[in-house]
Amino acid sequence: MGFVKPEQIWERAVEAGEKKVHLPLRGQLVLGFMGGAYIALGFLLYIRVSAAVPAPWSDFGHLIGACVFPLGLILTLLAGGELLTGNMMAVPVAFLSRRVKLVDIARNWVVITVGNLLGALFIAYAFGHLAGLTEHGIYLAKLVKIAHAKIEEPFLVALLSGIGCNWLVGLAVWLSYGAEDSGGKIWGIWFPTMAFVAIGFQHVVANMFVIPAAIFAGQATWTDYLYNFVPVYIGNSIGGALFVAVMYGLVYRR
Repeated sequence: MGFVKPEQIWERAVEAGEKKVHLPLRGQLVLGFMGGAYIALGFLLYIRVSAAVPAPWSDFGHLIGACVFPLGLILTLLAGGELLTGNMMAVPVAFLSRRVKLVDIARNWVVITVGNLLGALFIAYAFGHLAGLTEHGIYLAKLVKIAHAKIEEPFLVALLSGIGCNWLVGLAVWLSYGAEDSGGKIWGIWFPTMAFVAIGFQHVVANMFVIPAAIFAGQATWTDYLYNFVPVYIGNSIGGALFVAVMYGLVYRR
């Protein structure tokens, strides 16, 4: 498995960030939809796997779920997709290298947010609600437990959780840029992503699936979702832009 040095990863991240903002609007929306759907599928897999573990072993079930959740980011980065949290790292890298403008960051984040939300809502409604994969028995109980744990966190806690999450997700994307083959990319993506899920950090796109799934099941409200969305979005942007892009930029930006 080949791997390049961090300064070379920086250059690849610059190119990736610049490419992202110059995608046509339709391309950004379509790939954003796919990215949101892939993350939602990863979370759906987490629920279906972890809920089946007996209650006395629930912590072990959570760990198993964390191990399978990275499917979503692996599909996004290898099969093709645009993910807001990844762009919160890559596009600021291009900005710090003066390859894109501040308005490009804002425009890209808004478009990908919309695309990711549509993709996640589709999975939550079509597979979670209509197919009933999150609305029966142990799966509903697991869904409600997860969703309520997220929406009940105070603003500051959710914001800090968002920072921790996208610090790790940004690093997962960063490592994928450094790998020379698909196997290396998968391992680079898997460890940091598994870690943020196992820790319990909040991911704004994953929440676009799990909280609306609870809403469709009549177990939460859209007001609950909005109160969660704002701090987690801010936290994720800080985690990716400041703790990955800016920190490495202080060292590797030329």
